[in-house]
Amino acid sequence: MASVSIEQLIEKLKLINLTPQIDVASVKIHQPDINRPALQLAGYFEHFEETRPQIIGFVEYSYMKNLSDEKKKEVYPRVISEKTPCIIFCRNLQPDEIFMKAALEHNVPILVTGKPTSAFMAEIIRWLNVKLAPCISVHGVLVDVYGEGVLITGESGIGKSEAALELIKRGHRLVSDDVVEIRKVSDDTLIGSAPDITRHFIELRGIGIIDVKTLYGVQSVMDTTNINLVIRLEDWDKEKKYDRLGLEENFTEYLGNKVVCHNIPIRPGRNLAIICESAAVNYRQKKMGYNAAQELYQRVQNSLAKPRDDEEE
Repeated sequence: MASVSIEQLIEKLKLINLTPQIDVASVKIHQPDINRPALQLAGYFEHFEETRPQIIGFVEYSYMKNLSDEKKKEVYPRVISEKTPCIIFCRNLQPDEIFMKAALEHNVPILVTGKPTSAFMAEIIRWLNVKLAPCISVHGVLVDVYGEGVLITGESGIGKSEAALELIKRGHRLVSDDVVEIRKVSDDTLIGSAPDITRHFIELRGIGIIDVKTLYGVQSVMDTTNINLVIRLEDWDKEKKYDRLGLEENFTEYLGNKVVCHNIPIRPGRNLAIICESAAVNYRQKKMGYNAAQELYQRVQNSLAKPRDDEEE
C-alpha cells in the first residue's frame, strides 16, 4: 500500500515541527484525505476519522482557547489518537501546553504552517492525491510533445526508444524510457513519471545507455507529465485495415481512465518522430474544436449535394 512519511510532508510543504523528539520518518500517511476535528473538540466522536491528518484552523483554535483546563484534559486525549499521523496548526497558531503534553504522550507529531487554512487544505489534498494515487507500471516511452504527454507503446525492439530520441533531437522532452509509472490522480487525469533508477536514461540497442539530461541539457527532460495520448507501434500487416480517416476515436484504458489511442503500423521509410508529432498536434487541434477528418467529410457531403442541386435547377 502506498504511503508517505511525515518527514516528506514537512519537507514538501515547508512545515515547522514542534515535536522534534518524535521520529517523523517512521510515521506514515496512507490515505489522501484530511479532517478538521471541530465536532470532536465539542465532544462528538461518531464517525471520527482518526487515521487522517488533523487540521486545526482559526475556528477550532478559538474554540480550544475557550475550553477550561478540565475540559481540555478530557477532550484532547480523545482527539489526539495514536492512530493519528499528525496534527497541523494553520496561520502560525501555537498549541497550548496541555495539547502538547497529550500529543507527546500519544507520539503524534505537531506541525505548524503560516498558510491560511483553506489554501493549505487545498495544497495538502492535491499533494497527497498525487503521492498516494493508484499506480501501475507499463512498458513504453513517455515523451512531452508540444505540451501533450504521448505514451509510445509496442513490442520490445520495435523502435520506441529510437523514436523518442529523434523527438528529443527535435526539441521535445523525455519523461521516461522503458518503464513508465502511471498514477491516477482523478477520474480524468493520469500522470506519468519515471522510476528513480532509470530517470533521464534511454537504452539504445547497439549503443547502450545514454544520459539524455547530460547529452542534450536539462531542457530535454521532464519529471512528470499528464498522459493525453497513446501511440501503439505495431508491425505492418497488409491484411489488416488501418484507420485512414480518423472520424472515430479509439481508446485504451489505464486504471479505469480512457485515453485516446492510435495504432501506427511500422514500415521502412516511415519517420516515427514526425508521425508522433503530427498525432500530438492533431490531438491538440481537436481539443481546440477543429477536426480535420470532420472537415473533409463535410466537404465531400457538400460536393455530392451540389450536383443534385444543379440537376434540380
